Amino acid sequence: MRFSAAIVPVVFVLLWSTGFVSARYAMPYAEPFSFLTIRYVLSILALGVIAAFLKAPRLSWPQRRDAMIVGMLLHGVYLGMVFWAIDNGMPAGLSALIVGLQPLLTAFIAAGTIGETMTPRHWMGLVVGLVGVTMVLGPRIGLTASGVTGWTVGASFLAVLGMSAGTVLQKGRLKGADPVAGTVWQFIGAGLLTLPVALLTETQTFTLTTPLVLSMAWLVLVLSVGTILLLMWLIEKGAVSRVAALFYLVPACTAMFAFILFGEPLSPVQIVGMVITALAVAMTGGTANRRQSAAPGSA
Repeated sequence: MRFSAAIVPVVFVLLWSTGFVSARYAMPYAEPFSFLTIRYVLSILALGVIAAFLKAPRLSWPQRRDAMIVGMLLHGVYLGMVFWAIDNGMPAGLSALIVGLQPLLTAFIAAGTIGETMTPRHWMGLVVGLVGVTMVLGPRIGLTASGVTGWTVGASFLAVLGMSAGTVLQKGRLKGADPVAGTVWQFIGAGLLTLPVALLTETQTFTLTTPLVLSMAWLVLVLSVGTILLLMWLIEKGAVSRVAALFYLVPACTAMFAFILFGEPLSPVQIVGMVITALAVAMTGGTANRRQSAAPGSA
């Protein structure tokens, strides 16, 4: 039992990190918002079956409304912008690094909306984190082949805003809601956002390949379903604080996967920037852990 309690949070974070890698595999063969819309439909079906099997309690109409708004932010804006940036050449490792600032930004938003205290350590962490991101992005901005442009960087930061706002809303409005039923409605909200974007801006063209099919299966079954079940186990065992701390390792894990699988280069300056960014978010780890109560959205 002790072994399980120690290893499950690590597995959870490693699975989260693979979301960026899966996007990198899938995007050459599908358009981002069309791909995500199909993912959400399949996730709704899979989680709906699980909710029925577990006899998950139904949410009230206000909870369903709030869950849909959370889903639009967590899955629609967050994943939509991440997939769009990667589809337009943003390296998966750098995208994950920017998104890794989410705990800091969430604390900042929470201070202005739900009254949480923004400590000097949070402010220092935010500044140091921005320095680290600048060191990582600096060597590649302006290089056409790198995919790091103002648009892709802006989309990645918009993803962070969406995820942070969604997390704060979930924390303030969806306490006590069943996580499986809540996630079903989150994906419904996300689909309502990505479907019109896909219809208006994309051709809905898919190139049916093994990487595309495997990426979709992995994202639906392992990320959208598997991580929710792991999270339920972690909540039951009281290990949520450890999950929150381990989330700070996501950018480094993703960069490592991207380096191994795609050969995405990392210069010494960028490696130092990653370390600085990791230290920055770790500076707020203790406070964030004590406040953690909302389940993050899946990658």
